[in-house]
Amino acid sequence: PPPAAPVGEIAPAAPRQAAHGAADAYDAGIKVRRDVLGDAHVDRVLAEADDFSADYQEFVTRYAWGGVWDRPGLDRRTRSCVTLTALAAGGHLEELASHTRAALRNGLTPDEIKEVLLQTAVYCGIPAAGSAFRVAQQVVQEETTPQE
Repeated sequence: PPPAAPVGEIAPAAPRQAAHGAADAYDAGIKVRRDVLGDAHVDRVLAEADDFSADYQEFVTRYAWGGVWDRPGLDRRTRSCVTLTALAAGGHLEELASHTRAALRNGLTPDEIKEVLLQTAVYCGIPAAGSAFRVAQQVVQEETTPQE
């Protein structure tokens, strides 16, 4: 048989700086996560974390919020549009509710959220968008109805 090629070693990855030069993507991520989802939501989710799920919460904060949401390539309104579409397409309705609130916090109007979901219906399917409309409708009503 022909001689086998030597096996190369994979060097450890060099530490990567977070977006905007921040030394720790977790710190950037927790700030963005709080800005977008609100302190009450983040406090609740982190308080519910235990030995089993704490690493997942750290992962989400570091990579989703500090690694992606903190990037300069898209503004938060646009990221909210993309996120609503992806969550609706995947049927992730619980997350869709919190991200509908986030979209409103990021400056989307109820009419813009409606347009995102109509676009979603065309490209992701009417059943997915129908479920998303029901969730978003309830959230928009809760968030835009004046408290008495």
